[in-house]
Amino acid sequence: MALGVDRITNTVYVESNSFDPWLNLAIEEYLLNSYARDSSVLYLWQNEKTVVIGRNQNAWQECRLDNLERDGGRLARRLSGGGAVYHDLGNLNFTFLMPRKEYNLHRQLSVIVDAVKELGIEAHFSGRNDILAGGKKFSGNAFYHGQFASYHHGTILIDVDTGKLSEYLNVSKEKIESKGVKSVVSRVVNLKEMKPDLTIDTMKKAMYRGFIEEYGQIDNVLDFERVIESEDIGGLYEKYSSKEWLLGRNPEF
Repeated sequence: MALGVDRITNTVYVESNSFDPWLNLAIEEYLLNSYARDSSVLYLWQNEKTVVIGRNQNAWQECRLDNLERDGGRLARRLSGGGAVYHDLGNLNFTFLMPRKEYNLHRQLSVIVDAVKELGIEAHFSGRNDILAGGKKFSGNAFYHGQFASYHHGTILIDVDTGKLSEYLNVSKEKIESKGVKSVVSRVVNLKEMKPDLTIDTMKKAMYRGFIEEYGQIDNVLDFERVIESEDIGGLYEKYSSKEWLLGRNPEF
């Protein structure tokens, strides 16, 4: 354990059993507001067939909404910045939430790196806050800083259908000419390619152990069903599922 012996905050763990992106993002903001002022929180969650765009992105420019809706997928917008990403059930999302004074990107990324190494896969940070294995990216990250607390969230690619990237995400003509979707796919890797027996559940358990290793024994494991009964969740869900949040911020296009 790096600094856990001298920790200032409590440690909290919660795992979502929903694949609804609007609910999962509502819970993330609820944890930020209700727990992260005085606790270090690890939140694990998954979305099913979802394109998630950054706070300031234009949905019509970033996403092929017709294709997504045709296939029963959902569009979601997060609080953090950054680019558009595709989530399916081959991907595990994580969020570290904590008081601003406790926020330390290197420590947070270390939890993921150590968890993956424990599973027998060599991993390391890149200069862009991505995490690489075999020279390819398996985890991308984004960040949000509130007045009192911050969060850092991202993806861990286990067995994502990378073929859907070009189906649901718009790629500019310039990117197609200079890099191409195939090139983008060639720079990412599913961890299952390196460890064929790897499952989402195995990765969750490794993250749980890695969190304890870095931050100390977990003080509070939140019951997901009780979390979603919290009175704040309903209003947050309305926000994340509203057309105004998803599309209304877009400039005229």
